[in-house]
Amino acid sequence: MLTPNQISLVKATIPVLREHGVALTAHFYARMLKGNPELRQVFNQGHQRAGRQQEALAAAVLAYAEHIENPAALLPAVEHIAGKHVSVGIRAEHYPIVGRHLLASIQEVLGDAATPELIEAWGAAYGQLAGILIEKESALYDEAANVEGGWSGWRAFRIAEKTAETADVVSLKLVPVDGGRVAAVKPGQFISVRVYVESEGLIQPRQYTVSAADDASLRISVKRVDAKASACSCGGGCSAELPAGMVSNTLHAKNVGDLVDVAFPQGGFVLADGTGPVQLMSAGIGITPMLPMLKAAAEAGREVLFYHVCRTPEDFAMKAEVEAVAAAHPKVKVVVRTTATEGRPSLADIAAVTVAGADCYVCGPVDAMELFARGAREGGAAKVSAEKFGTGMFSV
Repeated sequence: MLTPNQISLVKATIPVLREHGVALTAHFYARMLKGNPELRQVFNQGHQRAGRQQEALAAAVLAYAEHIENPAALLPAVEHIAGKHVSVGIRAEHYPIVGRHLLASIQEVLGDAATPELIEAWGAAYGQLAGILIEKESALYDEAANVEGGWSGWRAFRIAEKTAETADVVSLKLVPVDGGRVAAVKPGQFISVRVYVESEGLIQPRQYTVSAADDASLRISVKRVDAKASACSCGGGCSAELPAGMVSNTLHAKNVGDLVDVAFPQGGFVLADGTGPVQLMSAGIGITPMLPMLKAAAEAGREVLFYHVCRTPEDFAMKAEVEAVAAAHPKVKVVVRTTATEGRPSLADIAAVTVAGADCYVCGPVDAMELFARGAREGGAAKVSAEKFGTGMFSV
């Protein structure tokens, strides 16, 4: 329990965190990964290089400081973080390492402003947060280990089928090497897949939505991320090269019979129980959680609007599966917008197709999710839930 003085000291750092939070977290990651290089195989090195992980952690630290008097307000974020941590194998023994480097980074970045009292206050604050996360993650590990067909940590799976869905998306059907059962997956959940990346000389985990599952297998649908030019964040009009996705390209190069490590399914972006209408809105590879949600909602006899945006008809991944569900269930309506011929949808377009009173789920690039969420609200959706691929959370 933090003392009133410690709470005041933590809150006093909020302006600094707002202005220099990313500098602090960048220093922290560089320090920790140099001192504990084995953690490079736990943390996403692509996000490290792009600065996304540093930005996400800075936002999380700031949010914690802003809610230090009522950490319960951060429960949705805690649950999201805990699920990601469990999916990559973060354990209780990692927290002292993180805490040591975080406090040292605060001291080194703030310099003389980091008084012993401030460091002690942040030490207490970190200890409080670590305790909350460890408790939540321990429960998730126990749940994964004790459910029928479950497991804790990494489990070896073999690629049983490889299917080209589009020019840059492949589906991989994975079966456990031990021949055991696979626990039930909630529609919308993800798994972490761990592979050795030869070009990097290290193991890397990544998260992929389970696009199909049964009691003997899991399927993921992976979009290959190619290197491309992007506007530089400096704002000067120059360009930067975004590197190719190291894990997506490694998985695309895999063949039937190859092995990968898989963590137990996690994630709270799942189809909620109910009987009312459901609206599923996706763009690009954001279709992956929507497909199992579509099947589950249709089988439950619910009214479903499935709205998908892609560049061309050839870029519509799992198109045949979506059409098969719609053909078998008259309460399912499918709307597909191809931007190459129709352009991007407007806010009015989204509001016009929205089913009043529906539970709406959105997934895809951030700009598309923002459009879907705003349009669905304007159209009368009862609730909007979202899943952001990558670091951080998407606020709806």
